[in-house]
Amino acid sequence: MNVQRSVGLVIALCLLLMPSQVWAQASGAIAGTVKDASGAVLPGVTVEAASPALIERVRSVVTDERG
Repeated sequence: MNVQRSVGLVIALCLLLMPSQVWAQASGAIAGTVKDASGAVLPGVTVEAASPALIERVRSVVTDERG
């Protein structure tokens, strides 16, 4: 009986923890528009996001013609 409870508990924990593991693997994105003080979009601007959670520590992108 104890073995069946232990197996049931392990299965229940796996099912509860699985969604968080799947969510952690989702790729993220940074979205927005770079504008100057007058509100005009700025193409060609390098935007960097830094975090210790990132594998590469810093992620950089360059804005396109839409800013």
